[in-house]
Amino acid sequence: MERSSAPVESSGGTKTILAVDDDPVILKLVCEALRDGGYDMLTSENGPAAVELSRTHMGVIHLLLSDFQMPEMSGIQLATEMTTSRPNLKVLLMSGFTEGMLVLNEGWHFLAKPFIPSQLRALVTGLLYPDKSRFRK
Repeated sequence: MERSSAPVESSGGTKTILAVDDDPVILKLVCEALRDGGYDMLTSENGPAAVELSRTHMGVIHLLLSDFQMPEMSGIQLATEMTTSRPNLKVLLMSGFTEGMLVLNEGWHFLAKPFIPSQLRALVTGLLYPDKSRFRK
């Protein structure tokens, strides 16, 4: 059963993040944490709906933040499909996966669940503004 993928209202940020998680509670927490950081948020509760949202969104999507394990389409499959049409898209996969090793494409990043909002914001800021630290003295 496909779920709705209505975008969250724009928060006026300068970077847009597409957050995808099949757990609505996690999705809400992630969006609240990042919206508080000033990012524009789009959301989806599954991979196929996220692909469609990416196809119809006219603006730039700077970061895909996706759960690693989801029904219908994994985070890896989603990221692979989205980076084909959006090659400059940064990818951050998150998961509570504890068995074995996860192998990600070069340049993709991973965040282990559970995490606290400040960890998420710091990692996202580092990915989207990598040169920001150069300006601090």
